[in-house]
Amino acid sequence: MKVHEFQAKQVLARFGVPVPKSGVTDSVDEAVEIAKGLDGSVSVVKAQIHAGGRGKGGGVKLARSLDEVRQHAQAILGMTLVTHQTGPEGKLVNRILIEEGQNIDQELYFGIVVDRATSSPIVMASREGGMEIEEVAAENPDAILKEQVDLAVGLTAFQARRLAFGLGLEGKTVNRAVKLMLACYRAFEETDAAMLEINPLMVSKEGDVLALDAKMDFDDNALFRHRDIAEMRDLTEEDEKEIEASKFDLNYITLSGTVGCMVNGAGLAMATMDIIKHAGAEPANFLDVGGGATQERVEAAFKLILSDENVKAVLINIFGGIVRCDMIARGVIEAAKNLHLQVPVVVRLEGTNADEGLNLLEESGLGLIPAKGLAAAAKKVAEVVKGA
Repeated sequence: MKVHEFQAKQVLARFGVPVPKSGVTDSVDEAVEIAKGLDGSVSVVKAQIHAGGRGKGGGVKLARSLDEVRQHAQAILGMTLVTHQTGPEGKLVNRILIEEGQNIDQELYFGIVVDRATSSPIVMASREGGMEIEEVAAENPDAILKEQVDLAVGLTAFQARRLAFGLGLEGKTVNRAVKLMLACYRAFEETDAAMLEINPLMVSKEGDVLALDAKMDFDDNALFRHRDIAEMRDLTEEDEKEIEASKFDLNYITLSGTVGCMVNGAGLAMATMDIIKHAGAEPANFLDVGGGATQERVEAAFKLILSDENVKAVLINIFGGIVRCDMIARGVIEAAKNLHLQVPVVVRLEGTNADEGLNLLEESGLGLIPAKGLAAAAKKVAEVVKGA
């Protein structure tokens, strides 16, 4: 689950991470009142959306007076902000963050992610703050400092100092950076975060170190332990179909192709999308109904797929291990009847009660197309799409 910048800073502040004084609002008048309460003569007006690159898209503005705060707030609130992460459709800005200006000396990068190769956190830092870390990795990978974390020990002060020295920090600034890094790791670990990023991590001319920007993602599977974080979920930032899918514990992501996919198991879903592309078509979604799918979930999944106007055909690829193929077939049949099926559906069933499932599909009279083998199913659905 993603949260906004102001929410990430609220979480970090609870763990002692220094953040700028700020306030969030959806009102122009309140934005001015917030700015009045900040120290200094400079404020920053920031759009709050779940995407990076806000500054380049015009969503971050510097204000040197209350009049400029009002002007920028009026311009940003309600705008459709387009960045490299939003896609061409952009995102509507419903809230803005009014933040105290800072006396910046250096802009650094700091982040924590889970390293899939070792299944443990890895802490990263770079002198090239303010840039997308993917760009830094591609153009100058040696500029990224890394520390692998032992889960039994956590991030140590020694590792944090090594990162601070690697960033070229000196004197009291080193200790302040170390304290911030250790606090960030505690926040990452104790909130079951999947990603934490501070970009830029600011060093002021006075030697202070604080999170000038912040981004955090949290593990959905652990949100039951963090009700306060779960309440930060902003449904206006999420795809309507993905919200609906979550009600049935379905893993659904909208894509740009024309072949709807319904699969049980994330690995099988990835393989299914790959082979659809190999066959010459494009997947319209990623949808994993899970290993223990019920007939109700299958119906809900089918409705989700068919609600996408771009879908010209559907490929159902089920391996019956825990789940029974005949139960999947009944769910598909009921959904097809209820939705008055208008697009071709290719079905590949393997495993427990596969033959019974295929018989049910053939006897349904709904024109469902059975296929033997994944390659044959992908080829068939690609042919159907091209024919359509």
